[in-house]
Amino acid sequence: QVQVAESGGGSVQAGGSLRLSCAASGYTFSSDCMGWFRQAPGKEREGVAAIYTRGGSTYYADAVKGRFTISHDNAKNTVYLQMNSLKPEDTAVYYCAADGPYYGANWYQKEHYNYWGQGTQVTVSS
Repeated sequence: QVQVAESGGGSVQAGGSLRLSCAASGYTFSSDCMGWFRQAPGKEREGVAAIYTRGGSTYYADAVKGRFTISHDNAKNTVYLQMNSLKPEDTAVYYCAADGPYYGANWYQKEHYNYWGQGTQVTVSS
């Protein structure tokens, strides 16, 4: 049974930091791409960052470049999203996704990911 589980969300003040974790298990995914997406109330789900865990390539949305870092622990099969200098506009439900696109150019397209977690709330107050 495939499981994709996020953890680490919470509430912080602007300028603070949070680290999200995502553990994927129960399946040998055909793709090594894992991504983080977020969805704010009334908005579309958008790509935040992605990583190709075998080669290490990473991708970021312009809105988070320089503030967020995606990484992977091979031994734990866990992907992390370190979020620094958080802003109120980062408030959203954050989702982890596994088995993403083969080509990095498509990393931000949610339809290319096959497995999703339930999401974790991140709230940034001003």
